[in-house]
Amino acid sequence: MKHLSRIVAGVGAATLVVSLAACSSSTGAGGAGGDKYSIVFLAASSQNGYNQAVYQGVTEEAKALSKKLGITITTKIQDGQFDANTQLSQLQNAGTTGQASGIIVVPQDGPGLAAAFPLGNDVPVVSVLNPIGPDIDKMEPQIEGVVSTVASPPSAGAARQAESVVDYCKSIDPCKIGLLAGLLNSPLDVARIAAWKKVLGQHSNIKIVGTVEGAYDRDKSLTAVSNLLQANKDINGILSNADQQTMGAQIALENAGIDPSKVFLTGGGGTTEAVKAVRDGEWTNDYLNFPVSMGKAALEQLVNKLRGDKVQAVVDADTLVKLGPIATKKDLDAAPDFTGEWNG
Repeated sequence: MKHLSRIVAGVGAATLVVSLAACSSSTGAGGAGGDKYSIVFLAASSQNGYNQAVYQGVTEEAKALSKKLGITITTKIQDGQFDANTQLSQLQNAGTTGQASGIIVVPQDGPGLAAAFPLGNDVPVVSVLNPIGPDIDKMEPQIEGVVSTVASPPSAGAARQAESVVDYCKSIDPCKIGLLAGLLNSPLDVARIAAWKKVLGQHSNIKIVGTVEGAYDRDKSLTAVSNLLQANKDINGILSNADQQTMGAQIALENAGIDPSKVFLTGGGGTTEAVKAVRDGEWTNDYLNFPVSMGKAALEQLVNKLRGDKVQAVVDADTLVKLGPIATKKDLDAAPDFTGEWNG
């Protein structure tokens, strides 16, 4: 999932270079100890907290692997500005100008990025959060040049969220639910919304009172949900796919005189704030994500490819931490040491 927040110190608005293992970068690839690898990380947005957390995992793993393997890994982040054309151009440039040994990307538009291939110089690509190619729910690499995908099918995750709504609403008729999506034109969010509606539409007691855009931002979500509540004071819950959005929804509910703990409220991302909100009983549950672990897994697979080692084509992001993915207060109380991997 994509999320808006600022959490990683030193991440700039456009480009950041982190040199690891004390050597200058090199675009060459090879397999022996002492090799130098230059990794370009293409963020959907470098100002987005989720993308920053993935990059944090990339840089931490780069440092660890540099020391373990006796190699040099340099990393650079580029800002896609939540714009599909910008990121497509960045992928084409990184893959054809010799600046990268390998690329890790959090796609803004996975299907659209397929147009960048084939890349020059046989530069391998690892995708995080969603795949590159026409099928947003197919995790196996769909495009030659993409060597691994670290993600889980978005429709499956959204369906799990919707099933938890069904369970909450089983004794409520009508059960009025608002849908709070990220970007209504994003293929990732289009798939999630379709999955939500497919599950909820099978239950006659559940009424969807509106679908609004939160843009992975607390303040925008506050405004969107406040507008939704003007005509739906008797709402029974908000189904959101991002924790920052849910934080905004919570404030909107409180401003409208509605106790968040008395309605269904969920998010997605597993931020420290969301984990606390579920523990405190303010939210019903949260769909946990582990972006730092995802970044580490992505770099591990990319380096494996560059060194000629075995590559795992699909890394199921929901299995990186033994918790969730849909976590309730009961689940979190049973894992008291888990606080979340990032701040939203």
